Amino acid sequence: MSQEELLVLVYKKDERAFTHLYDMYSKSLFSVINVLVKNREEAEDVLQEVFVKIWKNIDSYHESKGRFYTWILNIARNTSIDKLRSKNFNNSQKNLSTDNFVNHFEDSSKLSDKVDTIGLQEFVKRLKPKCIQIIDLLFFKGYTQQEASDELAIPLGTVKTQNRNCINDLRNYLKV
Repeated sequence: MSQEELLVLVYKKDERAFTHLYDMYSKSLFSVINVLVKNREEAEDVLQEVFVKIWKNIDSYHESKGRFYTWILNIARNTSIDKLRSKNFNNSQKNLSTDNFVNHFEDSSKLSDKVDTIGLQEFVKRLKPKCIQIIDLLFFKGYTQQEASDELAIPLGTVKTQNRNCINDLRNYLKV
């Protein structure tokens, strides 16, 4: 089933479409979520939440504004960041036992090999060092632009401009 055919069925709220939607995008969305959340169980919960949001909010997607994959990727990223900022998540991370820390860090290091399922990091590595730093903070670590500004000790406007320029460079590499 093509993406266009799938979208027609999703707009109609055809239940078969949900299964196809999940099959097509769950692995790549999960890898993005898991990089941000760094907890497999929480990432699975966020993934479910993301698919519910996609299903419920499909009417807000407009092809003229961008690609469908970009739209759902932004939902996944934003939902992950919301999860990270939530009070319950922060409290649960504070209450981890010391036994969990070793496993927690081991899982994160194993994940780094699997994260790049769409090959994006290879293109990011071709960018200027400043771009790599900004994209890493904003997209792979989930920082806000203000947080990236604070982290890099540069003005917020500079972060915004460099981010836009870096994304344009990345688009040129990807020929999008």
